[in-house]
Amino acid sequence: MGCFGMKLPYEWLEEIISLSIERIVVVNHEGIIVYIDSGYCEFLGMSYEEAIGRPAQDVIMNTRMHIVAKTGKKELEDLQPINGSVMIANRYPIVINGELVGALGTVMFPDPDNLRHFKNKMNNLMEELNFYKNKAINELKSKYTFEDLVGKSPLFAAAKRMGEKVAGSDSSILITGESGTGKELFAHAIHHSSMRSHFPFVPVNCASIPESLFESEFFGYDEGAFTGAVKGGKEGFFKVADKGTIFLDEIGEMPLSMQSKLLRALQEKEIQPVGGQKAIPVDVRIIAATNRDLIQMVEDGSFRQDLYYRLNVINIELPPLRKRKEDIELIAKSLLHKLERKFYRNGTAISPEAIEKLAAHKWPGNVRELENVLERAINVVDGSEIQVSHLPLYIADQEVKRGDQDSNDSIAHKSSAAVVELLKDTIEKAEKKAILHALHVTDGNKLEAAKLLGIGKTKFYDKCKVFGI
Repeated sequence: MGCFGMKLPYEWLEEIISLSIERIVVVNHEGIIVYIDSGYCEFLGMSYEEAIGRPAQDVIMNTRMHIVAKTGKKELEDLQPINGSVMIANRYPIVINGELVGALGTVMFPDPDNLRHFKNKMNNLMEELNFYKNKAINELKSKYTFEDLVGKSPLFAAAKRMGEKVAGSDSSILITGESGTGKELFAHAIHHSSMRSHFPFVPVNCASIPESLFESEFFGYDEGAFTGAVKGGKEGFFKVADKGTIFLDEIGEMPLSMQSKLLRALQEKEIQPVGGQKAIPVDVRIIAATNRDLIQMVEDGSFRQDLYYRLNVINIELPPLRKRKEDIELIAKSLLHKLERKFYRNGTAISPEAIEKLAAHKWPGNVRELENVLERAINVVDGSEIQVSHLPLYIADQEVKRGDQDSNDSIAHKSSAAVVELLKDTIEKAEKKAILHALHVTDGNKLEAAKLLGIGKTKFYDKCKVFGI
């Protein structure tokens, strides 16, 4: 016979009960004790034979077992003084074939020392909970200010002035620009300079939220809304950000069905949690960001026009790094200062020759790529100055163009430069051909094409932009 057809022997059940941290008593419908475990008897100072068959209230101080056996209503986590100790008691009605036949009672902490241990443990858990609660609150604050946004180039300075000017407004802002240009940093700085700076800043990556979870993540849910719902329900992004700012990053990746639900929340300025019966008013400011061409997406029908106009009240366009070459040295030094703290270094410099190489690069990954290059360099540098040799080969080996170059130097480097350019052209042509082929195979689906090529979608979109695809 299989194990599912076996019954536990009575002796096993008694041993299992004695091993439990809870002491157990069972009464019938009249409140008469029909079972009590040996540990409970020992605590009460009597034998099993003395306790069995007697009314519960005659054996156990301050008991309510006889009441639960009559009412059929369970009582949980009740503090019950017994023999000088405070017990935590749970009482459950026993219903067999629809008939109330008795009650089960359990108690914990049979002595004051264990109760003190429990209280100390609870205090430790409360301290830990408060630590993580405070940490979560700090995580919802802006981490960057406009002073952290480094650059003096005309295009970047204009974007920064616009951000500072509109920070005090409550109007929606759409920040556009290539991946890695610092859109999230701008959003942090705008929130920090706004009247909402003392309230939460909630960043949301729209590309990372499955469509099936959109409503529960954005609007929250009430307890019991669905299987697996957390007890007490959960607050969504909008409720958490109330009176503060929501930063919707990669808004262009949001599916159409989700866009309509977001638009309604923005228009009505209220949300309805999943499973909730009433709408909840919310006061949030929206800052959205994208590296996609939303106007083209509106024309293609993949982005709602009404949502686009709702988000694009104020537009701030961040220039790519290749259009602000004069800022590269400033940004590089600022990033080095940040990386020094991470790697416990101090006084790391970067040589003028290395700066020239950095300035000559096109930076398809923008500031994010520059930070990665510098992090690599600070890992391999021996002394206190980053040289050209510490840069990746694709940057270190590129030709640096100078206006007043000696003709002999030009002739000497001409053949080697041509080889480098030819190699780069060959690689770019091969990449472009592979991307076009992947798009052909996937009928133009860029996400599927990126998966086929084994690269991330952000990198795929960057390459498409570089190659004009």
